[in-house]
Amino acid sequence: MDIDIPALHTQVLTWVFVLAVLFGALLQKTHFCTMGALSDAVNMADYTRVRQWVLAVAVAALGFALLAYTGQIDATKTIYANKRVLWLSALVGGALFGIGMVLGSGCGSKTLVRIGGGNLKSLVVFVVMGVSAMATLKGITAVLRVNTVDKVFMDFAHAPTLPGFLLAQGWSPSMSLMAALLLISVALVWVFYRADFFRADNLWAGMGVGLLVTAMWWVSGHLGRVAEHPQTLDEFFVASNSGLMESFTFTAPMAYVLDWLMFFSDTSKLLTIGVVSVAGVVTGSAIYAVATRTFRWEGFRGTEDVANHLVGGLLMGVGGVTAMGCTVGQGLSGLSTLALGSVLAVAGIVAGALAAFKYQMWRLD
Repeated sequence: MDIDIPALHTQVLTWVFVLAVLFGALLQKTHFCTMGALSDAVNMADYTRVRQWVLAVAVAALGFALLAYTGQIDATKTIYANKRVLWLSALVGGALFGIGMVLGSGCGSKTLVRIGGGNLKSLVVFVVMGVSAMATLKGITAVLRVNTVDKVFMDFAHAPTLPGFLLAQGWSPSMSLMAALLLISVALVWVFYRADFFRADNLWAGMGVGLLVTAMWWVSGHLGRVAEHPQTLDEFFVASNSGLMESFTFTAPMAYVLDWLMFFSDTSKLLTIGVVSVAGVVTGSAIYAVATRTFRWEGFRGTEDVANHLVGGLLMGVGGVTAMGCTVGQGLSGLSTLALGSVLAVAGIVAGALAAFKYQMWRLD
């Protein structure tokens, strides 16, 4: 059976754009934000948004596990299942990203949502983050990354995920799924043990984000999978930058957006899942902000505010690529696969954010 690759490419990107628009609108509506969640917990001892985030991870992990168990996707076909874990890169890159998202007033997804809401500061962060991400993919900081932290790694004989570890120990796929469900259930018990969490925005934020991450896995890993490319006869994932199936992530895609815009006349520069998802999130956020009359232009307050956002964008671009993902790429999409590298990256992000909060408190004092 001949496959019309261009038509499939358009179909996949159409679904990606729709899901990204919903993602952007949902984040604008519910104020779902990893940095905000950490800030609430540290400064006000309020764990509501942390619970939103844990619920989103749990729902996404449940969705990913069920898709893999039912054969809709192949769980080994993600960057998170790479048998080489760059653990130092995950920790250091995560820490840099965590510091940067505090200085830049939000992570990559929050930056896109703020742009949709009229925040010009976030537009500056986006450009700086995209340029520094590209430099860390292919430029000067890429050389530094490859010759330092990327040299420290652990190799595994199996996918470094919880199911991968269990399968390697002789567990059946059904038992591995049950173990994953048990872990997810523990997380859900912590999320729901307080009755005051049962509010519409909390449920929309956690469950909605988790379901959208799951839907992206299906679009990329099932709808966009071609078992044999007509020309190469190799397995092929349509519109993927990594060559594998992808869900939401925003650091490297910001670099791909700038690359696509600057080299638009180069016919080899095709739209990809990352590029379209960035555009979709901004669009969804803008639609919701305009519809609810919350769209507001916002600029910098002064020189220090400019400096903080420039440094924040730089650190997020370098750190996000080094850690192979941001608070969404590693913190949601990566953790949904229950990958060791994602756990390490998130630990680095949290540590970096906490250090940045302490710095901000010191500045205030």
